[in-house]
Amino acid sequence: MIHFRDVSAKYPRATREALSGVSLTAPAGAFTAVVGPNGSGKSTLVRVLLRRLAPRSGGAEIDGRPLETFDARELARRVAVVPQRESAVFSLPVHEYVSLGRYPHEGPWRAATQRDVALVDRAMDDAGVADLATRDILALSGGEWQRARIARALAQGGDAMVLDEPTTFLDVGHEMGMFELLASLARAGRAVLVISHQLNLIARFADAMVLLHDGKVAAAGAPAVVMQATTLERVYQWPLVVTRDPAVGAPALVPLRGHRHSSGRASATTPESSS
Repeated sequence: MIHFRDVSAKYPRATREALSGVSLTAPAGAFTAVVGPNGSGKSTLVRVLLRRLAPRSGGAEIDGRPLETFDARELARRVAVVPQRESAVFSLPVHEYVSLGRYPHEGPWRAATQRDVALVDRAMDDAGVADLATRDILALSGGEWQRARIARALAQGGDAMVLDEPTTFLDVGHEMGMFELLASLARAGRAVLVISHQLNLIARFADAMVLLHDGKVAAAGAPAVVMQATTLERVYQWPLVVTRDPAVGAPALVPLRGHRHSSGRASATTPESSS
């Protein structure tokens, strides 16, 4: 279980807090999603978890244990993280890159076991990069690179996975396949925490959503609770309706055509239908 307890955080030289008293829990066996507009603090949660930004108050816990009590290797064995931005620096075949996910378990001088090899092969299959095994990571497309990064996190294993915009650059088929995979990992007992702008996909797959706005929790609960038109219009400052996904019945956001006022806010130019 990952728990953020009353976390407030601020970047150096920033004029306001990136997070202000944010609390949320991603329990084992559940798909938990954090959503919100640009600059709402979503990725800052990941930076706190990676200990790249120290909170001004509050903190994060893994299964009730304070984050700061873990050393780097131990934390990596428990939680696999796919950050939003990461560049390929060294030339490596995809298979070797994905195999780096086993490093926290192997140590620097131990050869990979049969189990390590099997986990890497399965991760590559699950992420859809098995056919890229011998390709150089520097030669991958954006979508291929994203899937390789997710494969590395899958190979890493652990009790929890945290992914910041995991479907960036993915086409519809790979996007749906990735959400199906993450949902299956949650059903198998992992804590899965996903940060995403894809509200409609999140509403389909997530067990719980946390909506951030200006560094604070604006709404939290099941998708049907969070996906309310009045709340989303206020947070995203755009006219919209919330209807039902015809395939699965989940809430679905439909943005309306609009025009900008001098204030920067938008108003609808078409009649708003009922949700």
